[in-house]
Order: sequence, then C-alpha cells, then structure tokens
Amino acid sequence: MGADLTAIILTKNEEINITECIRSIASIAKRIVVVDSFSTDDTANLARQYGAEVYQHVFENYARQYMYGVKTANVNTTWTLRIDADERLTPESALELEKICNENMNTDVAGVVLRFKKNFLGKDLYHGGVYPWRKMNCYKTKAGHIEDRKMDEHIVLSWGKTVEMKEDSLHFDFKNLEYFISKHNWYSSRETVDYFESIENNESRIKQDIKTWFKMNIYYKLPPEMRSYIYYLYRYYIRMAFLDGREGRIYAFLQAYWYRYLVDAKIYECKKMNIRYKGNGGLND
Repeated sequence: MGADLTAIILTKNEEINITECIRSIASIAKRIVVVDSFSTDDTANLARQYGAEVYQHVFENYARQYMYGVKTANVNTTWTLRIDADERLTPESALELEKICNENMNTDVAGVVLRFKKNFLGKDLYHGGVYPWRKMNCYKTKAGHIEDRKMDEHIVLSWGKTVEMKEDSLHFDFKNLEYFISKHNWYSSRETVDYFESIENNESRIKQDIKTWFKMNIYYKLPPEMRSYIYYLYRYYIRMAFLDGREGRIYAFLQAYWYRYLVDAKIYECKKMNIRYKGNGGLND
C-alpha cells in the first residue's frame, strides 16, 4: 500500500550504500528522490536502476543541497522523509513508519522521530549516549523546513506535534577509520564556520533545537582547554560507553579528542590568526 511520502537522499560516491537504502524504503515511499553531488562512482546509475529520480547539483552544504532537492523535485506528497544513504529502515520500522503516516494524514501530528542504532567497527553501540540516535526526519511537507546551517542542520516544524517511533532503524556511517577521520576533519571545519556565524549573527534559531542550544549556550561557555576532556568523561563514564567494550572506548575517544578537540583548535586558530574557514564543498572535493 505504501504512504503518501517522498524520500529524499543526498549522495556523493555512495555506491556501496545506495541500493540497500532504496530497497529499505521502496515499499512505503511514493517517490524516491536522490540529489547527487556528481559522484564519480556508480551511485547515480544504481539509484536510477532501483527506481529513484536523480538530480545532480554542486554541493555547498547539506541544508542547501536538501532545499535544492525539495524545490527541484517539486515535492508535494503529504509526508517527506529525509534519509541518508548509509541509513536503513528495517522491515519492522518501515511498517511502523507507514502506519504512522497513514493514520495521521489529517491529525495534528506533523513530525515523526526515527530511532537509529549506530554500528562502529562492526559492532552495534548501545551506550555512551549514542543509542538510540533520534532524528525528526519524517514530517508533513507543508509543516517542515530545514535550518540553513553549515553543520547540525535540523528539520524544524512550523506547526503540529511529533511522535517517536518504537522500532529501530540502522545507521552504517562507518566505512573505515581513515574515512571516519577524514570525514570528521571535514565536519570540524564546517562546524567552525557555523560557530562563528551563530556568534556573530546572534541567531535565534539556535533555540529551536535543544542539542544545538545546549552546545552554543553551555558547551561553548566552558573553558576551551577543558571542553573535550569533560565531553569524554561524560560519554565514557557517565553515559557508560565502556559497556560497549573496546569499540565504545575508541568511538568515545575519537569523538572527544579527535572531533570536538579539533573544532576547538580550529576556533582558536581562527581567532589567533584572524582567519575564517569557508566550509564550502563536499568531502574530498
């Protein structure tokens, strides 16, 4: 039966992921739209082969790439689902999402929070604050829009309430440590740009998402030399990442002492050297 839903997937060299992603949503989505950043592998061809509409557009940031997809594809279904190529609905979560969408066509429910289970180094992580990873990525098309941010952009509702799914979906963003480190180096530059834009523009939108609000109003108020250390203690000990074994420790360590520390180092570099990162382009461009 399916749902009156359009799924939007942003891609760049995702041939190892795109097929399984599309397969996981094909039974419930009326339309599947892929916005591709001129992949050099077989991503676009595979997406078309499995029934997706493919549009290609030069990448600036995730938010603007997504907005391009919504506008260019003229999305007019009742519901829209933002899903990454490395994410999967399970048969159980697909059925649940289909049911929620169909039962709330004419209610005040305008957003659906998906729950994701993260896999790192081949192991599912259940601690350290990473499970379940919640994202309000399914929404009524007329009620939602995406924040125009360099990093940590969220779907924001103009009206209505949200419901959270009970079934888990899957997140396979880990390819190998080399890719993980390269990606987070790229993320850190974009987050540095977003930090200065938020500070300099005094943007009220940071209050629209609790995680972003906490980061800008609590985390960045801590002493810079202590932030990543506190972050690691919180993730590894208080949120008990140690219960996920060696994989949990590596993940918590890299998130704190690679990613978060690198963001702080780049913020310091910008202030000291009077420079700014541009944060344009895609990973490995």
